[in-house]
Amino acid sequence: MKKKGMIIIVSAPSGAGKTSICDALIKSDKNIVYSVSTTTREPRKGEKNGREYFFVNDSEFKKMVKTNMFVEWAKVHDHFYGTSKKVLEQTINKGKDILLDIDVQGAVKIKKQYKDALMIFITTPSLKILKERLIKRNKDSLEVIKRRIENAKKELTYLPKYDYLILNDKLDKSIQEVKSVICAERLSIKRNKNICGGK
Repeated sequence: MKKKGMIIIVSAPSGAGKTSICDALIKSDKNIVYSVSTTTREPRKGEKNGREYFFVNDSEFKKMVKTNMFVEWAKVHDHFYGTSKKVLEQTINKGKDILLDIDVQGAVKIKKQYKDALMIFITTPSLKILKERLIKRNKDSLEVIKRRIENAKKELTYLPKYDYLILNDKLDKSIQEVKSVICAERLSIKRNKNICGGK
C-alpha cells in the first residue's frame, strides 16, 4: 500500500518570513510540492499567473466557490484566496507532500476535513519586530502596515489549533526547525501504520 503524502500547512502574519521559509523547503526537498492558491488580488511585481498564484476576478472566484472547487477559501486583506481540492487530493494520493501557505481561517477549515494535516505557525519574537520588518520591506503604506499588525494580533489567538510554533528570529535557524518538524512527522508511528502493521 502506497504511503499517502502529508498536508503541510504553514501560516504566519505578513512579514514573519513565511515565504522565505516555504521557498527554502521547496528548493531543498523534492518530495514537497507547493500548493498554488487562487486569488482575486492583483499580481505584485515579478509574480506570474500559475506560479505564485492563479489570479482571477471576483466573479470567476465566486463561480468556483459555487461549484465546490475549493477545499477552503477565505477573504483576507479585502481579497479572496482559495485552495483547489482537486490539486490537493491528486498530490497526496501520489505520495507527495503538499505545502499550503495559507491564513489561519483556511488552515482551520482544512484541519476539519483532513485531521492528520500538519499545522505550523511562524511568527516573529514580538509584534514590534514584525512592524519593523513590514516597514523595512517597503511594500505597504503605513495604513496597511497598521492593519496587518491588528490582523497579526487576531491570528495569534489561533495558536492553540496549531501543532508547532516557530519563532523566526534567524531565518536559517527557522528553516532548519521547520525541516526538523517535517522529518519527525514523516517518521511518526501515526503516519506509518501500514508499514508498522497497525490499523
